[in-house]
Amino acid sequence: MFWQTIARPILFCLPAERAHYVAMGAFKLMLWPGLGPLFRKHFDVADPALETSVFGIDFRNPVGLAAGFDKDARWFPELASLGFGHVEVGTITGQAQPGNPKPRLFRLPADHALINRMGFNNAGSDAAARRLAATRKSRPTDVLGVNIGKTKLVPVEAATRDYLISFERLFGYADYFTVNVSSPNTPGLRTLQNHEPLVELLTSITELNQTLAVDHECDPKPVLLKIAPDVTDPQLADIVSILQEVKLDGVIATNTTVSRSDLKTPGEVVDAIGAGGLSGAPLTQRSRQVVRQLHDQLRGEIPIIGVGGIMCGEDAWQMILAGASLVQIYTGFIYGGLSSVRDINRYLASQLHRYDFHSVADAVGTGRV
Repeated sequence: MFWQTIARPILFCLPAERAHYVAMGAFKLMLWPGLGPLFRKHFDVADPALETSVFGIDFRNPVGLAAGFDKDARWFPELASLGFGHVEVGTITGQAQPGNPKPRLFRLPADHALINRMGFNNAGSDAAARRLAATRKSRPTDVLGVNIGKTKLVPVEAATRDYLISFERLFGYADYFTVNVSSPNTPGLRTLQNHEPLVELLTSITELNQTLAVDHECDPKPVLLKIAPDVTDPQLADIVSILQEVKLDGVIATNTTVSRSDLKTPGEVVDAIGAGGLSGAPLTQRSRQVVRQLHDQLRGEIPIIGVGGIMCGEDAWQMILAGASLVQIYTGFIYGGLSSVRDINRYLASQLHRYDFHSVADAVGTGRV
């Protein structure tokens, strides 16, 4: 209630990107030493039915924070205290880069949506590694995903090396990696979803993963691929074949969309904003459709993280029924506030018990109940 009636209206008076950093700065100040456990107690939903194991990692619950919110891995412990089952940071690139010119983040309140053309603004993988080295997990069960992408100035033909640099630097800190080839805001990036460059990229990362696992005396890290919602059916079928060929650990569906169809926001307002990826409620149906197609074509053999337009518990529930083993929120978190993940987890737990599912895994891909 506080978020909806007081905090959000105040923050929405500020430019979107500035509001983001003001909100997180204020939240970090609230977490004086020792207060983290109190936040966890308030926001955690402790229910065994929510616990799940996916690509070899145990998750307290299936609701994670999508990449893009914490681009520089600044706030992992703070965000984990809000009850997320996992937090994915990034997108992190091999080299530091400022991103696209501001303004580059825009709200569409009538659609409960955002448009962003941030452009992977971050301090680079070396800085992220130093920051994570100095950041302790609040508790060992906190799960950290690291999303890596291509530095803008690196030519597409040299992209693989750029990804490998980030992968190696961040290997010791990530519980899993996500390979982002689907952002619409880095020129040429989505061409990496084509067959040959994608096989080359994923094969190279898989090989390095094996080598680093030996060096670090640990298991290889799970590697996931994040795909766009704008892929055609033939492109999706090709991606499925690549996932199976390379034996990837998982797939995240989906990133933001370049589509502007069926928006409530006036067309002239949308046109004035210009280019960027659209996220939020307008993406709900398309992301769920892609997840359902992936689950059917993969026959449940490769886990899926469903993201895109998850604004409430019912959206998360339907995404799981469509085939997602885990879900992620971002725009829904911005519009819904700090209690979003708690509310979603409570709803999921109630649905699991209502339909006699003993675990999240039992519900995955079972279709609309």
